[in-house]
Amino acid sequence: MYLKLFLSFTTLLLSVSVGFSQEIHLEEIMKGEEFTGFFPQNIRWAIDNESVVFDWNPDLNPGRSPYAYRLPQKKTVKVPVQNGQYSWTSTVNRQLQPGTVHYFIEDGNLFRYHSKSKEKTLIYSGTDPVEEIFYLQKPGTICFLLRSNIFAYNEQNGSIVQVTNFIQGSRGPEKKDSSFLSRQQEELFSYIRKQNEKREWNQKQPDRKLPKGIYYFKNEYLSRISVSSNGRFITFVLTADSETPNTQYEAYITQDGFTQPRQARPKVSEREPSTRMGVFDIQKDSVYFVTASSLSEIRKKPAYLAEYGSTGLYPEDRSICFHQAVMNPEKQTALVDIRSFDNKDRWVCLLDLQTGTLTEQDHQHDEAWIGGPGISEWNEAEGTLAWINADRFFFQSETSGYSHIYEMTIGSTIKKGLTSGNWEVHECFLSRDKQSIYFIANKIHPGVRNGYKLDLKSGQIIPIFEGFFGIEWTLSPDEKTWAVRYSTSTRPWELCIAPNLPNQKLIPVTNSVLPEFSKLKLQIPEVIQIPSSDGKMIYSRIYTPEKPNGAAVLFVHGAGYLQNAHYYWSYYQREMLFHQLLAEKGYTILDVDYRASEGYGRNWRTDIYRDMGNRDLKDYIDTKNFLVLNLGIDSDRVGIYGGSYGGFITLMGLLKTPDAFHCGAALRAVTDWAHYNHEYTSNILNYPSSDPKAYKRSSPIYFAENLKKPLLMLHGMVDDNVQFQDIVRLNQRFIELGKTTFQLSVYPTEAHGFSFTPAWVDEYRRILELFESNLNPAGGN
Repeated sequence: MYLKLFLSFTTLLLSVSVGFSQEIHLEEIMKGEEFTGFFPQNIRWAIDNESVVFDWNPDLNPGRSPYAYRLPQKKTVKVPVQNGQYSWTSTVNRQLQPGTVHYFIEDGNLFRYHSKSKEKTLIYSGTDPVEEIFYLQKPGTICFLLRSNIFAYNEQNGSIVQVTNFIQGSRGPEKKDSSFLSRQQEELFSYIRKQNEKREWNQKQPDRKLPKGIYYFKNEYLSRISVSSNGRFITFVLTADSETPNTQYEAYITQDGFTQPRQARPKVSEREPSTRMGVFDIQKDSVYFVTASSLSEIRKKPAYLAEYGSTGLYPEDRSICFHQAVMNPEKQTALVDIRSFDNKDRWVCLLDLQTGTLTEQDHQHDEAWIGGPGISEWNEAEGTLAWINADRFFFQSETSGYSHIYEMTIGSTIKKGLTSGNWEVHECFLSRDKQSIYFIANKIHPGVRNGYKLDLKSGQIIPIFEGFFGIEWTLSPDEKTWAVRYSTSTRPWELCIAPNLPNQKLIPVTNSVLPEFSKLKLQIPEVIQIPSSDGKMIYSRIYTPEKPNGAAVLFVHGAGYLQNAHYYWSYYQREMLFHQLLAEKGYTILDVDYRASEGYGRNWRTDIYRDMGNRDLKDYIDTKNFLVLNLGIDSDRVGIYGGSYGGFITLMGLLKTPDAFHCGAALRAVTDWAHYNHEYTSNILNYPSSDPKAYKRSSPIYFAENLKKPLLMLHGMVDDNVQFQDIVRLNQRFIELGKTTFQLSVYPTEAHGFSFTPAWVDEYRRILELFESNLNPAGGN
């Protein structure tokens, strides 16, 4: 039975009505949070367990400020700037160790906290922020990361000692400039001679303060530093950049009146970065690097290359990405997550810190691309990987077709599934007593985000917060209380607290909605299943008008791997309210979780591999046919629109299937995938140089000659993601083809995500006019 958590929200829910409103105005709903309210964000706990700190803006200031809900007083107060009364960190529940003394980072400063006396002591404060804390087995000692180096703190004597000295560049003194001008400067000016004498003297002096240098190449950058539990070993990752050139775009509305060129991300290419992992043995004062040539299938070519006549093995190892080492709590070993940069493989390995030897524990391979919740969509993004004890660890894998939690024991080749079923684990972490794993999942329905506790001894999964809603949660440092962001499809995010026990009511501590928004009578959209032409079910959120006009609008969410047919507050809040307005005018609206959307498992995620705008577009053809056959929608009065990936699908709909939709609006649309970013695109389409067929069949610009129906394109000119050049190239293609049914609206101040309300209003006024003039000519405005 699902917990009826909404019972605690009775008072709040009364402020947002449901039904049909006659008072939705475009100019108001496009204000975003200035209309709905600024909802609490960035939830974290104070280290004393007595305060939940969050960013909020109930007074409609230009931005959010820190607020704290004090549990003992049951009161929310605004945190004064630099007051120091509250101590917090967003990951404190995973940092605290058993005992009464804890360390944490606040605003880049390092503090010690005594839980009995509740005394907070500043350990280090400087210009550069402390980035990470490493607990050691020896009581009273920790290490911390500062300026990309490791420092050790001894609680007994209060000393801070630098442990590493990473230096970018070659060893030895700098080479003296022997050019004529340099010699002339030294000959003429005593100031230059004195500077050179001082530099040469300094280079000859023994360094009495810093450890011996650990040198790395100038074309590498240092990251992912970690310290073993005994403090003897320090691992680090060096990344050589791919040297792919950045792109540029132009800003036209500037303070000084001159245009300004700005740099942005590179375009997709076959050039990948490369990484290497080093191990610094403090005891031996030596550095060695980990060899990964033993990884299974490290030279295997992906299957798609066979289409181009290339099979077998590469002559050299593929480029790989080392993630940060996860140190064993007791032994001189570590877990390392390694990805191939072509994102076909993931290896979870055991690293022997004394020898640098890797032992493969688990190998995940996907001919499409490695991904899924807790695994990551980017080969450089961290996935779930943690120790349970010195011999057992857990991670996430899509082995079953859905992302679930698995456990392995060192020395065994068997991985044990701790969760299973046709649902996904979206995030998880180990309790401090290491007896449980807490996780968020869509266990009862793809469109929810609920909270659970997995008992590691019994294997029992205990619902903590379960029902048709969404949550985001943060556990207090003592693990007794939850801070929860809760929302439904028509109720925006609010902050609540609840004891860490099953069947507890959520107690709201914020009420963020503004009066004008609360007056709206919002329709609660129903999540339905629509059969696809290949025998699957497409989850969609439908808005049904009180007085249907026979027309329909299909919305395409962005990102591809994102979800919108769900039971919690939409990322697309303006679009959701726009759909309420369209329903008022008689339109039937569908938000479709098409192929590649999040929440539906591996096969759904990868069904667009090497062919974007095929199966995902067919899902929209299927949903359109469903509306025509079952809800009396006129087949010639169906429009489609969306932004980013949604704009791409809109373009493909009007260009690949020119008779399927009567009109479309493509916002910030990708028009040619060879011009998009590397990380996202190379996962799905491989590389333009090695898989040109995939790029050509997936890019709207190659189908421009098919345009027949009205197309409205809208794009920000300072978009650093899907850049303005993208839409300009397609616009030029239409001009050269003599097309007459397209329009382009540009927004000089807007990036990929619009921020200026007048731009939002203008954009959606044009979209509304497109639908009204082409789908509902008798309806007017």
